[in-house]
Amino acid sequence: MSAAPDVTGFYEKQTGSIQYVVACPETGHCAIIDPVLDFDEKSGATATIEADRILRFIADRGYDLQWILDTHPHADHFSAADYLKHRTNAPTGIGEKVVEVQKLWKGFYNWPEFPTDGSQWDKLFADGETFMLGNLPVQVIHSPGHTLASVTYVIGDAAFIHDTMFMPDSGTARADFPGGSAHALWASIQRILGLPDRTRLFTGHDYCPSGRPPAWESTVAEQRTTNVHVARYLTEPEFVAAREARDSTLPMPRLILQSLQINTNAGRLPQPEANGRSYLKIPLNLLQSPWG
Repeated sequence: MSAAPDVTGFYEKQTGSIQYVVACPETGHCAIIDPVLDFDEKSGATATIEADRILRFIADRGYDLQWILDTHPHADHFSAADYLKHRTNAPTGIGEKVVEVQKLWKGFYNWPEFPTDGSQWDKLFADGETFMLGNLPVQVIHSPGHTLASVTYVIGDAAFIHDTMFMPDSGTARADFPGGSAHALWASIQRILGLPDRTRLFTGHDYCPSGRPPAWESTVAEQRTTNVHVARYLTEPEFVAAREARDSTLPMPRLILQSLQINTNAGRLPQPEANGRSYLKIPLNLLQSPWG
């Protein structure tokens, strides 16, 4: 097994998101993974409470921020990547397939001038690409299914899998968003489960089933043997049938149309209009309604 990074999770209660600071214990070099920009959909207000909490933690620990990483363009919260980049000048990164998500949502939002080359990020990672975080090796694994662009970051003995799998008592991610695929999700899960059994797996959401406290760390061995979907549906046809049946009953995330406008643009808020205020653009009648 590779060396173990120091991993600190920051739970954001409003969206059930977990943000991470991952640090090399030898050098203090660190990365932020999946930071959240606070957003209140009722008032339209944004804030940087979560991002500032992470920056204070990094300063208190004396870490040296090397990367701001997203695992995919999120459908349920805004990314704070752009805010953190402007605060720290650290580079941003995401998987290279984000360009496919950009092309899809460019059409949905009717953005003729929106660039779909991923240039909003400093680095687009290819499947299998490696780099170093201090003395820790990092490997990027393309993990589609939940979205076209989802990636897993394997940092030392830790893998950041975001929505591919949840904690074992919660199963796996939905695959019914535009560009999603239950077949691709199955393949991505098998690839993650091919990592060494003791690999620590860190998920990106937890919804606290049965009222238990938030949790976000498991292992490959635990997921393989106890995940309520993975351990039950042992073949691809079984898994796909169960996943698609489950997805057909789920409402869309309440912030999907707001979030993708921000997150396909690397966390940038819309440019202010002539009155100095920014506006979100919401396409009507694009997604499946709650009425079926």
